Amino acid sequence: MNKMTVQDIEVKAKRVLVRVDFNVPLDEKTGEITDDNRIRAALPTIEYLRGQGAKVILMSHLGRPKGKVVESMRLGVAAKRLAQILGQPVAMAPDCVGPDVGNMVAAMKPGDVLMLENLRFHAEEEAGDVFFARALARLGDVYVNDAFGAAHRAHASVSAITEYLPAAAGFLMEKEVATLGKILENPARPFAALLGGAKISDKVGMLENIMDKVDYVMVGGGMAATFLKAKSYEVGQSLVEVDMLEAASRLMELAGREKVDLMLPVDVMVADEVSDEAKTEIVPVTEIPGEKRIVDMGPQTINNFSRELQKCKTIFWNGPVGIFEIPGFAGGTEELAKLLAGLEAMTVIGGGSTAEAVGDMGLAEKMTFVSTGGGASLEFLSGEKLPGVEALPGKK
Repeated sequence: MNKMTVQDIEVKAKRVLVRVDFNVPLDEKTGEITDDNRIRAALPTIEYLRGQGAKVILMSHLGRPKGKVVESMRLGVAAKRLAQILGQPVAMAPDCVGPDVGNMVAAMKPGDVLMLENLRFHAEEEAGDVFFARALARLGDVYVNDAFGAAHRAHASVSAITEYLPAAAGFLMEKEVATLGKILENPARPFAALLGGAKISDKVGMLENIMDKVDYVMVGGGMAATFLKAKSYEVGQSLVEVDMLEAASRLMELAGREKVDLMLPVDVMVADEVSDEAKTEIVPVTEIPGEKRIVDMGPQTINNFSRELQKCKTIFWNGPVGIFEIPGFAGGTEELAKLLAGLEAMTVIGGGSTAEAVGDMGLAEKMTFVSTGGGASLEFLSGEKLPGVEALPGKK
């Protein structure tokens, strides 16, 4: 990555304002963190800065409070988990700007870590407000962006702040851009894009951009219903993005022209409802009952996908291939995750719920790379410029 990184700047004894992505999933009942991978992913940058004698000031968002204080979205839970991992106290600020926060920063010593409160409690953050960005910048001497998961947002703490402080990328940001960049520029072939999730709409741009680079596109999850519908199959009560039917047809035509093997399910698990108690059955895609919906792949589809994936040297996976939150509908996602974990190929997991699924199974460390940015990784692979990356200065 031809951008300034944290190793290119002097940080000793300086106040280093680090944008991290601690937007971690929380248990709805207990409020406890259910997956701390995003916190752990930022550790190399945090530990490096502490080792260099910097005063480390972390800022992040959590959830979508829409410019208001929401008690369940306070970042204290993330500060607590980080303190447990680091084995040292992590102070928690009452806000992310203001005199009280300024006083806490002034009292910091080299090696100290301070967590600012949820940036999105202020509407100015998502608006990219320059005055809010300047208020944040007053807390630091240097800015480091290690939040790839938020890099596709032109928010105050992501891009506007770089106008007011010397800026650089953290180690995670550097690794995300380098890994995803390799997929775009020089992937080892054969190369497969394994795609699931509910919607096709957020993946059209990426598919159009990488269609001339891949050998296989394998479609599962809810989005498979839109492709099947575009081929005039009956999909029952399955979610279909009606306004994306034309796009699905266009992508299938593009795959044909590029000689890409675009694989769709040949059999699926269907259910009468989305619940643990649902009655399920495996049916060919030509015989989906009108009153049921697709909830997972069928065994023949899993076999078809697995056979071709074993030939591949690069695999990018974004989106579960079934409703994996319900154990009875998680079989396809689990089978493919286990397969990828055992391959010699470069396996890149595209963040979001896919990363969560792989993490839940304890397989994250067996993948080549698990991205922390679902939406950001899709936009990057779509060829779009990410505001958080573009705002960082190039190497001198």
